Amino acid sequence: MTDKGGWRTLPAEGRPGEAPEWPLTTPADRELDLWEDLWAKPQAVVWEDMGQELEVALFVRTLAEAERADARVDVKKMVRSYLDSLGLSVAGMNRNRWKIAPPLEDELVEAPTLQAPVRRPSARDRLKVVPSGEGS
Repeated sequence: MTDKGGWRTLPAEGRPGEAPEWPLTTPADRELDLWEDLWAKPQAVVWEDMGQELEVALFVRTLAEAERADARVDVKKMVRSYLDSLGLSVAGMNRNRWKIAPPLEDELVEAPTLQAPVRRPSARDRLKVVPSGEGS
């Protein structure tokens, strides 16, 4: 939803549903975890509208590389650029003219619970082990 000033309001609850299929070569476990987490964010609604699966995947791959202790400075700079272009930083949200809607009223009234948060199934949870055919 875009207002008169051109600002798009993103849903506070994030993007519903499962993450799209990973578009790059075989992902590392860390990449799959980041991929799942990012596609649940409010910004993912816009990425999906704009078909930015490849850009998000490249960000995930670069972020996983930047997390390493021996990561090059240029890789870390690329991460910062992706954060801005994908609207994951405050500057990026402002430049894209995105804002996140306030939480729904029902969520504000609920008392906090001490239960552990519900974990969304990851892409790894959906994978199956395929027998190699040995012994057949």
